[in-house]
Amino acid sequence: MANIDDLLGSGEPWTVYRTLVDLAGYEETSARAQAAKAEMLAHPLVQGLLGELLGWPGAVIASHKSAGQLYHKLAFLADIGLKKGDGPMAEIGKKVLEHRDGHGLICLPTNIPAHYGGTGETAWAWSLCDAPLNAYSTAKAGLADEAQTRVAVEYLLTFQRDNGFPCAVSEQLGSFRGPGRKEDPCPYANLLMLKLLAIFEDTKQSGGAKAAAECLLNLWANSRTQHPYIFYMGDDFRKLKVPFIWYDILHVADALSQYETVRGDARFQDMLAVINAKADAAGRFSPESDWKVWKDSGFASKNKPSPWLTFLVAGINKRVDNK
Repeated sequence: MANIDDLLGSGEPWTVYRTLVDLAGYEETSARAQAAKAEMLAHPLVQGLLGELLGWPGAVIASHKSAGQLYHKLAFLADIGLKKGDGPMAEIGKKVLEHRDGHGLICLPTNIPAHYGGTGETAWAWSLCDAPLNAYSTAKAGLADEAQTRVAVEYLLTFQRDNGFPCAVSEQLGSFRGPGRKEDPCPYANLLMLKLLAIFEDTKQSGGAKAAAECLLNLWANSRTQHPYIFYMGDDFRKLKVPFIWYDILHVADALSQYETVRGDARFQDMLAVINAKADAAGRFSPESDWKVWKDSGFASKNKPSPWLTFLVAGINKRVDNK
C-alpha cells in the first residue's frame, strides 16, 4: 500500500483529507481533518467545480461518457467529502433535487434522436446511466435525506434481473435502448448500481447488489468473449484513469471492493493484481489515460504520478486487507 506520509505530504488537500479519514483513522470532526477539509474547500479546483455546479444541470445530455457533465463533477465532490453545509452545496442540492419524478429519481435534460428510438425532443428524464449516480452523490453528500434516497433505490431495484441490471430509461425517452441485445445486462448500469447500493448496509446485502457484482465479475472472467452493449474489458478498460467517470478497471474495482463478499473472489483478486502491478518503485500510480476536461486538475495528467489515484488504489487494498 502507498506510504501514508507521502499521501499526507502530497499537497493535494482532497487527498490529504481523505487519507486522514479513510487510511489514517482520523475522525472527520478532528481538528486535523477539519483543517484539511477547509484547505480543500478553499482550493481553486474545488471552488471552480462549485461555481460550475451552481449552473446545474448544465448541458443537455448527449453522451454519458462526457467527463464535463455536471453530474460527474458532483460525484467527484461527494467522493472527496463535501457535504450539504460546505460552501454553496446546499444551494446546489436544491437545484439538483428540483427535477425528480414520481419515483424519486433525479432527472436531467436529455435528448435522444428519433433514429435511436428517442423522441428527438429535449425532456427531463433519467436512465440507468445517470440515475443511480445522482442518487449516490446526493446521498453521500447529504443533499437528499435517507427517506428520499430510499424511495429512489427501491424503484431502481425493481429493474434487477438474474444477470444484473439492463439498459433502462424513463418513459420520457421513448423506446430508446443502447446498442445491445435486450436480454443483456448493461455493464455501466451495474457499476453505478453497485456504487449506490453500497451506501446502505441492507442494500449491500440485496439480491440486486449480488447480481450486479456477479455481472461485472463474470464479464471480467469472460472479457475476451462477452461485450454487452459494446462495453469491453480490453486494453483501454485496463488503463488507470481518474476521476471516476466511465467504465474502467479502477472504477469497477473500487465499486466491487465495497462488498466484503467480493474481496476474496479469485476474479476480483485477479483484477486487483492487474492494478497493483502498475505501481512504480515508490508505490505511486500514474494515469495511463486522461480526461481532457480535467487536465487542469493536477491529479489526472497522463503518465504523471497522481496522489489521488494512488490514494484510491490504497483505499481498495485497505478494504481487501481488512476483509
